[in-house]
Amino acid sequence: MPRAVISGTGAYVPTRVLTNKELESVIDTTADWILSRTGISERRIALPDEATSDLSYFAAKQALENAKLLSTDIDAIIVATVTPDMLFPSTACIIQAKLGAKNAVAFDLSAACTGFVYGLQLAVQAIESGSWRHVLVVGAETLSRIVDWQDRNTCVLFGDGAGAAVVSADGKGPRILGVHLGADGTEGHVLTLPAGGSRLPASLETVNGRRHFVRMNGQEVYKFAVRIVDEACSQLLDKLGLNYEDVDFYIPHQANLRIIEGFAKRLKVPLAKIAVNLDRYGNMSGASIPVALHEFSERQPRAGDKVMLVGFGGGLTWGSCLLEWQVD
Repeated sequence: MPRAVISGTGAYVPTRVLTNKELESVIDTTADWILSRTGISERRIALPDEATSDLSYFAAKQALENAKLLSTDIDAIIVATVTPDMLFPSTACIIQAKLGAKNAVAFDLSAACTGFVYGLQLAVQAIESGSWRHVLVVGAETLSRIVDWQDRNTCVLFGDGAGAAVVSADGKGPRILGVHLGADGTEGHVLTLPAGGSRLPASLETVNGRRHFVRMNGQEVYKFAVRIVDEACSQLLDKLGLNYEDVDFYIPHQANLRIIEGFAKRLKVPLAKIAVNLDRYGNMSGASIPVALHEFSERQPRAGDKVMLVGFGGGLTWGSCLLEWQVD
């Protein structure tokens, strides 16, 4: 049976930097308040002519180059996003056209901040069944388009960006040892974008009611996140016959520094073993894990290092994926 490996990664963030200091002139807040509550110093914001597919294209192109593959080698493109260019065609199809990946099937999936891990699971299953050999998985968001810039509790959190990984059958790169996914739709109401779908299509009432922006119960999301990160990791480790001592590094969804610190305290893991880049990018939802993974990969991890990816977000959804770096 083929073994799934990540043969290449890529990332792209917009050039526009929005600092906490700039936000002081937009909303009733201070740079120090944002930093102390979130751990975020700045975030990237897409330019007016940049959409999710544009950010995705640059991340995907880099991932293909690092995997030493042509776009025509790709069998499938999976894009995890809650901010597609449009409802249809899918952002994945738009990227397929931009890349010239004419042999690839293409589709989007919506699992919010856990979307990239969901995409990895689909890629692994297809590769291990022999259906596909190379799958491009992209996590990308332009969250600046759906945040309410009048709500200081949410607009300070989010940023735009894209990360990508090529999952291949065998070859060089970190092996995907296993994936664990979960969801609880009964708690979906704590993090939503109420309008714009078939339940509440766009109308004068929904626009005036500011219902096309993210709404979040921050306290409930925090409690969920700290608990579920432990559960997601432990269940995957149990399935693989491993324990926390076997994990060398963690790449969690970059939601909030307090959540990451709570996770570290709960698992008794030093912060030095946890990737943190939200100070520079904020919460990029589905893009946060692949961007952090790309940055980690560029540090040339040691052979045998085991790295845990763990996501949690709207749905509510969660997921974990354990990687092991191979000897070249």
